[in-house]
Amino acid sequence: MILLADSGSTKTDWCVVEKGRQVLRITTKGTNPFFQSEEEITEEIRTSLLPQLEGTAIASVRFYGAGCAFPEKNEVIRRALLPYFSVPIEVGSDLLAAAHALCGREAGIACILGTGSNSCYYDGQAVVKNVSPLGFILGDEGSGAVLGKLLIGDLLKDQLPPALKDEFLQRYNLTPAAIMERVYRLPFPNRFLAGFSPFIREHLEEPAIWEFVTRSFLAFFTRNVMQYDYLELPVHLVGSVAWHYQDILKNIAFDLGIRLGTIAQSPMEGLIAYHKEEMK
Repeated sequence: MILLADSGSTKTDWCVVEKGRQVLRITTKGTNPFFQSEEEITEEIRTSLLPQLEGTAIASVRFYGAGCAFPEKNEVIRRALLPYFSVPIEVGSDLLAAAHALCGREAGIACILGTGSNSCYYDGQAVVKNVSPLGFILGDEGSGAVLGKLLIGDLLKDQLPPALKDEFLQRYNLTPAAIMERVYRLPFPNRFLAGFSPFIREHLEEPAIWEFVTRSFLAFFTRNVMQYDYLELPVHLVGSVAWHYQDILKNIAFDLGIRLGTIAQSPMEGLIAYHKEEMK
């Protein structure tokens, strides 16, 4: 059996697969070797993953994760897994997971729109061009973290109706001071900000919210996707933001002459299909 993992900044989706069939699905917290130590990742695997595997015999591990685009960071993940899985372990980026899941072995433009955002040109075998996402402070256009950042900025600068601000603060039991603490002093501000995506979706009728959502998605396409050969290749999207905001994304893409292909909430089904040959 193969253990597949798709890890983002918010959660890790684990799937035990045998002969192309899902046997077990597990969700744990997200991991990112840029923001977490090897010891922290090891502890998450030990306490959250292993008890749910219940002694399942794993023959190999394929781990795809945020922050896994550099050999030294991939090695952090591999070393964190090795004490518990003395089997072949391969580590790749979440962007490669998106490409494998969305494009299979065909060329295309694969994009992630979740807590963060990313994109690439994939030639059917490897990621050959990537516009750096730069994270939610400098980039990550269209991501949940950036949408949350824009919402918070507008709320705290009184750019939205007072009643909406009061509703938000009451719903999440927050104060302006607590928000500043979570964003500037505590770990994973991107997760915190991305958690407000449901509130944004519920209030898209508010003109100011509609404006920053569409502006952010437009920036994602123009600053990232349109740097690839988008007129010749299909553009595929995966992630929670891609899935829940797909109608808006489709309209913006159409206006830009971008041909959207698959839109998926999770890459896992595509990854199972991609790795099916290994499971025979």
